[in-house]
Amino acid sequence: MSFWDRIKPAERPTSATEAELSHEGTQLHLTWDDGVKTHATAQHLRQQCPCAGCVDEWTNQRTLDATKVPADVRVTLVQPVGNYALTFAFSDGHSTGIYPWKLLRELTQSPSA
Repeated sequence: MSFWDRIKPAERPTSATEAELSHEGTQLHLTWDDGVKTHATAQHLRQQCPCAGCVDEWTNQRTLDATKVPADVRVTLVQPVGNYALTFAFSDGHSTGIYPWKLLRELTQSPSA
């Protein structure tokens, strides 16, 4: 047990060990540290963006109209955010969402992903 585990005991969340974009940037494939493999479309990820521009910070209500996200939206860049999340740049110019591992696991396991 490390020093940090003793002062902040918490179960570590499942995290992705590999993130791979399809050649076209339309699909994200994740491999998790528990061996599970999941995926989601770029459109689904963009529709579920958790940033303050897409979700009201006070009410937690989605302000982004998901029907306005084009079916051909692509992920153009994937970057890690510390050890807890990924961020994406989308072909529609949006790039402010931070997707924590827990949210990514939910989004990439859902039937509509």
